[in-house]
Amino acid sequence: MKKNIIAGLDLGTTKVCVVIAEKLDNNRFDILGFGIAPSEGLHKGLVANISKTAEAIKEATAIACNRAGINITLVNVGVAGEHITSMRHRNFITISNDEKEITKADLERLEADVRTIRIPSDRQILHIIPEEFSVDYQGGIENPIGISGSRLEASNHIVLASIPAMQNIKKSVERAGLHIQDYILQPIASSSSVLEESEKDLGVALIDIGGGTTDIAIFHNKAIKHTKVIGVAGNQVTNDIRESLGVVTEEAEKLKKDFGFATESAIIREEDILIRGVGARGNTKIPISLLTQIISLRMRELFVLIDNEIRSAGFKNKIKAGIVLTGGGSLLKGCTELAEEVFGLPARIGVPQELGSGLSNEIESPEFATVAGLIKGIPGGKSSEYQIIKPAKIKGSNKLSQFVKRIQQFFDEL
Repeated sequence: MKKNIIAGLDLGTTKVCVVIAEKLDNNRFDILGFGIAPSEGLHKGLVANISKTAEAIKEATAIACNRAGINITLVNVGVAGEHITSMRHRNFITISNDEKEITKADLERLEADVRTIRIPSDRQILHIIPEEFSVDYQGGIENPIGISGSRLEASNHIVLASIPAMQNIKKSVERAGLHIQDYILQPIASSSSVLEESEKDLGVALIDIGGGTTDIAIFHNKAIKHTKVIGVAGNQVTNDIRESLGVVTEEAEKLKKDFGFATESAIIREEDILIRGVGARGNTKIPISLLTQIISLRMRELFVLIDNEIRSAGFKNKIKAGIVLTGGGSLLKGCTELAEEVFGLPARIGVPQELGSGLSNEIESPEFATVAGLIKGIPGGKSSEYQIIKPAKIKGSNKLSQFVKRIQQFFDEL
């Protein structure tokens, strides 16, 4: 009989994904089953329609359970979106046992003390992540258990989430017949599945390009130092293609996946591609370089915005290990080449690592980075710090709009 069953639920803007795994020794997993269903009830990480979201969860769960041969009731759910905020808080407790030795119970008291602080009435605590501990004013301690002292102090980073947003997630999951075991911030989940410890130590920027949002997480000294959620991602690229070429969304997505490049330098061979006509407009052909220009303009704009964010946060010179791209949007051909050009740093595609046996090879893809990390849970023993900022409007959109208008005029004249 299977033991230590754990399941992850990734509520994405374009797809809902469920993975069921058995936890083995050495933090490895046997992937028993996974299921994917189209997502129509979410917008930029937020539940916009509970009924549609619940149906997608049901569908993905049924597929995963059928493949795994078992039923599940508990899931770890990924949380993202513009409602995430954070704050920093420092607190301390007095060690009162006779041995003056810090125990796990003392850490629990320290965390309980943090939960008594005042936060906005529409927010709830998602994570309390210790950045570092101090014992009797001696700082820089990662794990204080077993150390003797009379005063235990911690610098914590507290991640807050919108109560209505979390309630909508809870309602959707429970309406699908499941219960939530834990909520996990999506950048944490993705990082635990695709980043190497050496990268986190040396300094790395993780860029998770989803359908509705792009999550950025910067690591240094094995800790998350900065994150930001940007409301521009793969769906925006698809929309640019749709508006520029006058095609339906499904056709635009197919063109992006089948023929799209993030940069013209990645094009292997120039060729014409067929654009299916809609209504009275007949089929036309365009050079693949024209499609690439549409895609590249938006992707470059996104990467420039991220690069400016990294610089303004003061971490550009600390990213010695480079850039790791993950999420479904990173599958766009030429993404690493464009990233290296914009950031001036080495870049690679991040795929889930160390998943073990079973069906692990079937989810070893960037689009499954978050859900693969959800089955691993929150990495313990590492300090983390966040600075989550609401997405800023991308500058330079006028340039893109003018380009789109020129493309539309070209087709109108055909």
